[in-house]
Amino acid sequence: MIPMVLFSYQWLLILLFGLAPAAHRTPATALHPFYIAVTEINHNAKDGDLEISCKLFADDLEQIIEKNYKAQLDISQPSDKAAFDKYIPDYMKHHLALVVDGKALPLVYVGFEKEKESAFCYFQVDKVAAPKKIDITNSILHDFNDGQINIVHVTVNGRRQSTKLDYPDQKASFAF
Repeated sequence: MIPMVLFSYQWLLILLFGLAPAAHRTPATALHPFYIAVTEINHNAKDGDLEISCKLFADDLEQIIEKNYKAQLDISQPSDKAAFDKYIPDYMKHHLALVVDGKALPLVYVGFEKEKESAFCYFQVDKVAAPKKIDITNSILHDFNDGQINIVHVTVNGRRQSTKLDYPDQKASFAF
């Protein structure tokens, strides 16, 4: 019974998070077995801003920057911060777009941070009235892996809606 529980636990970690106990890690299981990014869009009613965060695997971000900009960077290195601050907004302007109530809105880059295996990229749009409709084009990392899944969460007036975009799908609409 215990070996089966241990076996199931290890495979659950591998399948869900790409993690295995250190003694059982191989090059194949050390990398994450799925490709996912999560975009959160929140309307801050007090400030009238849209706050956007994109969470993706840090190594995927490093690799897509290397592929598109021919720059080998390490997100953990403070000396590479300026380069990331240049490449992240450029990459995202080609892969993430918002149309709010029929008007295309430019995303303003706020910054990024690394947390464990993840990278968070932050954007905002100032002075947006509570949206009635948000159309999103999200092709983040589609040029990296054709198994990419992009999850999008949008919150307006405390009401949260979500969708999952499997490659090659990249468009979603939310009505409030």
